[in-house]
Amino acid sequence: MSSVFHQPIWVTAATRSPLGQYMGALQSVSAVSLATPCVEHLHDWSDLQPDTLYLGQVLQAGAGQAPARQVALAAGIDEDVPVTTLNKVCGSGMMAVMVGCDQIRLGRHDIVVAGGMESMSMSPYLQHRTPPRMGHATLYDHLFYDGLENADDHRLMGHFGELLAQEMGYERAQLDEWALMSVTRAQYAVEHGVFDAEITPLPHLASDEIPLKLKPERISQLKPAFKPQGLITAANASAMADGAAALTIMSKAQGQRLDLVPLAHIIGYSEYAHAPKWFTTAPIYAIEKLLLQVGWRASEVDLWEINEAFAVVSLHAAMSLGINPEKVNIHGGACALGHPLGATGARIIVTLIYALRAKGLHRGIAALCIGGGEATAIAIEIPE
Repeated sequence: MSSVFHQPIWVTAATRSPLGQYMGALQSVSAVSLATPCVEHLHDWSDLQPDTLYLGQVLQAGAGQAPARQVALAAGIDEDVPVTTLNKVCGSGMMAVMVGCDQIRLGRHDIVVAGGMESMSMSPYLQHRTPPRMGHATLYDHLFYDGLENADDHRLMGHFGELLAQEMGYERAQLDEWALMSVTRAQYAVEHGVFDAEITPLPHLASDEIPLKLKPERISQLKPAFKPQGLITAANASAMADGAAALTIMSKAQGQRLDLVPLAHIIGYSEYAHAPKWFTTAPIYAIEKLLLQVGWRASEVDLWEINEAFAVVSLHAAMSLGINPEKVNIHGGACALGHPLGATGARIIVTLIYALRAKGLHRGIAALCIGGGEATAIAIEIPE
């Protein structure tokens, strides 16, 4: 294998939008309009034209033709730059970055913008094209049908979170404790401007909307969301949200030719897949695969972003891998910040980079579970 495949990919710019509450401040802002300021910011940052863009989006119905292409043109990217919209459910934003890295390593492109976007608030209702001759028609919620439900049996993702909690013998108090930790950290981060360096403000919203609306004292009082006697509630599950994130990536050689200084290096990345009903455990195996690939031990990783699709996912991954929770989602996770499906994979990479840099730390891993039984993970280093 060529040595180019062993060289880190440079991240030279990275940003995200503030995350809006579902049907909140960003409810009338399209995914394209969420992502465009992020890509514009990257362009202003370095005044570089990318060779291509890869943007993840899950809920594409009603977004218009070629949503990522819309972003590129609105952001002032040259018309001759090709663009691709990707859908790998919750892994879409991270997969966009991984595909971009592969294209650079293959020598097909030198500079890539990659990320993700999602407006859960603007996802429409769907109806089959052929209407009934008479009588009622059925509407399908695009958000549920294509985003939050298992394709085979249309059970909500929360059902499988409950399955993991039951199988592993977790108690409600453990999940609520993780959620409380997430909320407390996110509220501190928002109140103290911790995210300011990574956020591109929007006209409608300057900082993350959800954390300061949450009431930590109510977490233990909420009723189960998916089963009458279940453990998962609205508090210890991810909050639905709207948002976007994007990064500029390139080869080391290209960065040096342009006399740039990298924010971070992408060292490696992995995918893992197994039975759909156990998508909640897939991040563990994606991380193990990644650690083997890059030659790290879990104990050598300084910070982790493990997406809180449900608190039990991050909790179980940390316990299974022997990770200190103090190193996981140190500024809060999706239980507090929200989980805009197509954007989250890129958002947690951006947040991880800035957290490592702010703390003066070196190594980080971001990972997330994906409906259908999959997971992705990516390893980041901050140059010394």
